[in-house]
Amino acid sequence: MQPQQQLVAEPQVRAIEWRGDSLRLIDQRLLPGEESYVDCSDAAEVAEAIHVMAVRGASAVGIAAAYGIALAARRLGEAEDWSKALEADFTLLAATRPATMHLSWALRMMRERLQRLLPGADVPAELARAAVSIHESDLEANRTMGKLGMQLIRRHHKTRQRLLTHCNAGALASGGYGTALGVVRAAHDAGLVEQVYVDETRPWLQGARLTAWELAREGIPAVLNVDAAAGHLMKTMDITWVIVGAERIAANGDVIARIGTYALSILAMHHGLRFMVVAPSSAIDPALEVGDDAQLDEGDSDDVLIVGNRRLDAGVPAFNPAFDVTPADLIDAIVTERGIVERPDARKLADLVSHRHLH
Repeated sequence: MQPQQQLVAEPQVRAIEWRGDSLRLIDQRLLPGEESYVDCSDAAEVAEAIHVMAVRGASAVGIAAAYGIALAARRLGEAEDWSKALEADFTLLAATRPATMHLSWALRMMRERLQRLLPGADVPAELARAAVSIHESDLEANRTMGKLGMQLIRRHHKTRQRLLTHCNAGALASGGYGTALGVVRAAHDAGLVEQVYVDETRPWLQGARLTAWELAREGIPAVLNVDAAAGHLMKTMDITWVIVGAERIAANGDVIARIGTYALSILAMHHGLRFMVVAPSSAIDPALEVGDDAQLDEGDSDDVLIVGNRRLDAGVPAFNPAFDVTPADLIDAIVTERGIVERPDARKLADLVSHRHLH
């Protein structure tokens, strides 16, 4: 049984490619040195790709998981009780990154599509279409966020600006355009970017290995810097914006993002820079009252320091938290596909998500 394949708009960086009977993922562990791919034919292989971080980034993980469910249905072909038959696959995929809002959101969308299907429906084909729809909507949302974020920059600055970003929130981490890097791309296309400073992002170096690679491919002027240099750069290089992504956003506007984001927000406030968070509305968790209530991923204690593909061990215990919490009062704007929330708080975010949409 061959699900109907729909086309996703062509991105500059193709990190996720649905092939109807398989899912092709660019192996982010090998970038920038090698552009290699992982082919997945079932949910277990997609779960493994997420677990080993061959695919990473909140939106990309959610999209991959949706395709994982489509692949699981395709392998089954038919079942008397589809919900029961696919429950183990839903559970397996949900366990790969339980703190990632977009993963739980994407799997919830797939469950809801499954429950709405009429008797006699071609379930594998319908779930494949649902996964493609999630992918397409993410790409569309990214482009909308890019435009909104660019307009926000242009509202304050009419000339080329120097921007700083952290971790990777680009095409590799999304459906194909990016959240924070989507804004950078749109701003560059609008003639508003003089230079992008890229935090290397310890300990996994996503900025050095992924963001720098994306910007180089796009021809966007970029300089890679060690994380510890961010304050010095803000002081000396006339940077005007810090633009970052988010893993999760609490109901009050606190942002859970890659470790180091909180420190950047404090530095930005001290130096008079504006601080922009760019994330799909699916990252907003109304059930999480404040960011400090979240259970943060503390990372892998073995990841003392990553240099290239080598781990350096200093011989002492390591503390490498994966995420931190940036308080809402340090954030100038949260940009989503639904709109911009400036000086975010609980009331403004509640208004933003008051009407339910796919994105």
